[in-house]
Amino acid sequence: MENGSWFITIFHEPLAMISSSQNQKIKLARALTSRPKERREANAFLAEGVRLVEDASAANWPFRFVLYSDELRARGNRLIEKLEEQNIAAEKVERDLLQSISETETSQGLLAVLELVSIPVPSSPNFVLIPDSIRDPGNLGTLLRTAEAAGVQAILIPPETTDAFAPKVVRAGMGAHFRLPIHSSGWDEIQKQIKDLRLFIADTNGQSCWETDFRQPLALIVGGEAEGASKQARTLANAFVKIPMAGKAESLNAAVAGSVLMFEVMRQRSAETK
Repeated sequence: MENGSWFITIFHEPLAMISSSQNQKIKLARALTSRPKERREANAFLAEGVRLVEDASAANWPFRFVLYSDELRARGNRLIEKLEEQNIAAEKVERDLLQSISETETSQGLLAVLELVSIPVPSSPNFVLIPDSIRDPGNLGTLLRTAEAAGVQAILIPPETTDAFAPKVVRAGMGAHFRLPIHSSGWDEIQKQIKDLRLFIADTNGQSCWETDFRQPLALIVGGEAEGASKQARTLANAFVKIPMAGKAESLNAAVAGSVLMFEVMRQRSAETK
């Protein structure tokens, strides 16, 4: 006793580090890296890396749990503290075990399992993107990232396109998933959702995008890397647009072409308001 007070030292048992590949959280995280079916059944998806998890937190996205390793640096450790203050479960995992789940060559040491929810589509959108038959995850993620930057209000994902919540798409989207309505739908449902919009398809035989009026409410379809837009998309189209090119390239990468067209829409609409 000192100065009439008792000093009691309380020792806390350190939380056990996850080291087994049979741990249920590890098994779930690994399953979410595979097929869309696994993500739908679990109603969850992965976000990997400090920046993405920060974006999810900033958007108040619902978390299941977070896994991290001793690879985390100061910024990541501060994020873990913040998430734990919000009562989000965060568990430390052996470095090699967490790396075995990661789809990056060098893991940042942080992975979040998030609820698979969708932001509602606005009641009367005037700028919608439909990435049709896009099968490359990097291209789809880039389109989503650009769409968010260019003011697209909703993304409608048809059946022929890769899963928008696959890990590589989420990583390439750079946080767009937490700020944009992204909905997977059949073509019948898509047709209902865009019934009041003029539908443009990117096509090498279309009218020049520089000569096309994009100020009207519209939906833009960007077709796949190999064969372009699907037959279903073409039956719905009101017009076809192309990007004039000075060189001899036959076409542009789907993500590049979509980005050019989306920013042309933004440019025309911005010029109208000045």
